[in-house]
Amino acid sequence: MSNEDDIRQTIQTYFEGMHESNATKTCAAFHPNATITGYLEDGLHEMTAEEFANFTAAQPSASERGEPARLEIISIEISGDTACVRVRDDYLGLTFVDSLLLLAVDGKWRIYTKLFNVEGPAAPLAAGTAK
Repeated sequence: MSNEDDIRQTIQTYFEGMHESNATKTCAAFHPNATITGYLEDGLHEMTAEEFANFTAAQPSASERGEPARLEIISIEISGDTACVRVRDDYLGLTFVDSLLLLAVDGKWRIYTKLFNVEGPAAPLAAGTAK
């Protein structure tokens, strides 16, 4: 697999962890020292990878509730063993735009920094448009 394919797989695992409320998948997508930072309506939020995995696991599973999965990879830029990926995804009834900075460590791409911003409420998807 190419670096881009590996990165796309890491992003898919990241999204599945949130959509399925699966801490194991969430942890697998992140470097153990990763930080998750961004703004919600009530202000700035900061978490470690472990805290974020526990947070996702504590949420009701969107997958089990039959909610559509929406993940759009906006861009991928790779520079050596680092990459910057911008994604748009729906989570907890909101649409987020995430800037994900990844590192290749021991041949595996992992998210090292996640910066997130709420774009607005999640819009309903038309049938057949879930990614």
